[in-house]
Amino acid sequence: MELAEPGGSPSPNSMLRVLLSAQASAARLSGLLLLPPVQPCYLGPSKWGDRPPGGGPHAGPVQGLQRLLEQARSPGELLRWLGQNPTKVRPHHYPVALRRLGQLLGSRPQPPPVEQATLQDLSQLIIRNCPSFDIHTIHVCLHLAVLLGFPSDGPLVCALEQERRFRLPPKPPPPLQPVLRGGQRLEAALSCPRFLRYPRQHLIRSLAEARPEELTPHVMVLLAQHLARHRLREPQLLEAIAHFLVVQEAQLNSKVVQKLVLPFGRLNYLPLEQQFMPCLERILAREAGLAPLATVNILMSLCQLRCLPFRALHFVFSPGFINHISGTPHALIVRRYLSLLDTAVELELPGYRGPRLPRRQQVPIFPQPLITDRARCKYSHKDIVAEGLRQLLGEEKYRQDLTVPPGYCTDFLLCVSSSGAVLPVRTQDPFLPYPPRSCLQGQAAPQPTTRDPAQRVVLMLRERWHFCRDGRVLLGSRALRERHLGLMGYQLLPLPFEELESQRGLPQLKSYLRQKLQALGLRWGPEGG
Repeated sequence: MELAEPGGSPSPNSMLRVLLSAQASAARLSGLLLLPPVQPCYLGPSKWGDRPPGGGPHAGPVQGLQRLLEQARSPGELLRWLGQNPTKVRPHHYPVALRRLGQLLGSRPQPPPVEQATLQDLSQLIIRNCPSFDIHTIHVCLHLAVLLGFPSDGPLVCALEQERRFRLPPKPPPPLQPVLRGGQRLEAALSCPRFLRYPRQHLIRSLAEARPEELTPHVMVLLAQHLARHRLREPQLLEAIAHFLVVQEAQLNSKVVQKLVLPFGRLNYLPLEQQFMPCLERILAREAGLAPLATVNILMSLCQLRCLPFRALHFVFSPGFINHISGTPHALIVRRYLSLLDTAVELELPGYRGPRLPRRQQVPIFPQPLITDRARCKYSHKDIVAEGLRQLLGEEKYRQDLTVPPGYCTDFLLCVSSSGAVLPVRTQDPFLPYPPRSCLQGQAAPQPTTRDPAQRVVLMLRERWHFCRDGRVLLGSRALRERHLGLMGYQLLPLPFEELESQRGLPQLKSYLRQKLQALGLRWGPEGG
């Protein structure tokens, strides 16, 4: 049991010497004798008529002994009252005696003399009777003994500490650890909150040691969720999931499949398994009408990989499917995903000739910053970049967190004339037309040309959490946003987190932003118009 010594007090051994030599002041002792709240009938000043705990026929003599202890004028008198009245002494009298001892040793102007034999006899009296103490009395006596300076390795403190340990409930024996096989060990590891600290090779080894029958859908879903949650782009593990999906195709429904394919889209990883896409197409064809939300979730992952199957798109854009999901609880999220799929069809699938999402059913895709950005806003560089742009360009020449059609949120948007001058945003329409006037086939040009009088430059923050862990691969959702903005005609200026973190203070950041903008041929200020 650790006991604090308030006010920077000396060690118990040295404190005992101070007390015995009567050199400590009353103020110092009062600081040492700060006690936690206790029962008033145990230690506090008593009133006439108070009864000790339990009452009974001996309440009067017991209460009288407590008053005698509280009024004792010397340590010897304390010992005499305790030793001469064994039938009247109760466990709660010993804390009263220890407390009175501290008051006597801190009294003014001159503390009473203290003999070593008196302290030893008092200690022995407490040691003999402490087996009858309850846990509260033991704690109070132990606390007082240490604060009074009785040695921590002396007989009194040791006896009280031993009794305290005896009162503690016994610790249950540790449960026997079952022998886990490969799949069970993998499941146990993934379910452990501390698993992120373990080497990833442990996970790979557990997977390699598992027999085929041990790799259940539940285990593989746990693995997929772990990789997606922690942004772990581990090819060996992702390939194992893809192989499992192909082998177990007949036994898997779309609700399980959506969880298995989640890390591929999130981590922007297209597996080498040749049957991966044909397998998913067959599952979508079989399960699309049974679980609408799972179907759309699978297509969202494939959209991030640029592998959308036309047959599945025909189904989810059909009037029957749209009418079916309209009355469901997840109608809004499905419509948002369908709007994103429709945008992908518009920008990336020029050969698609099937049905599309009706305009009246379309909703903004991402009308606000993503959840991860909102959760980590205090770690973001957005505020300091905004201040740098404000001082460099002026508030009227950029827009922050502007959502452009069909619903992508931009970090910072500039309007630039054909000569490279940064224009006030209020004088221009910051939005490019959507759908684009000309269909860009496949890829975005690095310097998109347009007949509009102004080009739109989007500064994209690439924070550390926008990438897969320990890699330089953008997460699927980030890569999709940048890809679509580029295909719509916005000129992108990425600001990588390594470069932002290397800037020391606002002056360096302004210099960095100036170089970035000037490298695109942009001008501002009096010379820029």
